[in-house]
Amino acid sequence: MKRFVLSMAVLATVILSPGLALAKDTLMETFFVGRTTAVGSFSAINGVKRRFDVTLTGRLRGGTLILREDFVYDDGEKDRKTWRFVRTGPTTYSGTREDVVGATTVRISGNTARFNYLVDLDPGPEKNIVRFFDTLVLAKDGRTIANTATVWKYIFPVARVRVDFKRR
Repeated sequence: MKRFVLSMAVLATVILSPGLALAKDTLMETFFVGRTTAVGSFSAINGVKRRFDVTLTGRLRGGTLILREDFVYDDGEKDRKTWRFVRTGPTTYSGTREDVVGATTVRISGNTARFNYLVDLDPGPEKNIVRFFDTLVLAKDGRTIANTATVWKYIFPVARVRVDFKRR
């Protein structure tokens, strides 16, 4: 028996796990409905480091999982991002978010989900596009997901992100 688990991004994000039998593997749509919490850190090659807490609130609207992420950074800054995920196949989802350029495809293999996406870090007239490569791994406890991401600018890795999710 397998179940899908979606994480942020962050986000975003989907994992297979033993333990829950749902018709046509719909755990992604059920696991993140409700509240999930996470703690994370961002570390860039220029020395910038930030820690943050995230509260995720998921709901289904039609065939779309809407996953709102409320961030609180260690310096007090707050931010909100909202993912929208639609199943595109037995082990794939398409995801969009307001700061993501285009869409991402989430691919699931075993207890791991991988996806990459472009983000405009400066949504004003100047563009500052970077690419996130996310890997989510569901822990054996079935309640914790580790999300690691590498951020690239052109052909250079410029930052790392770590987010640890817990289901309430």
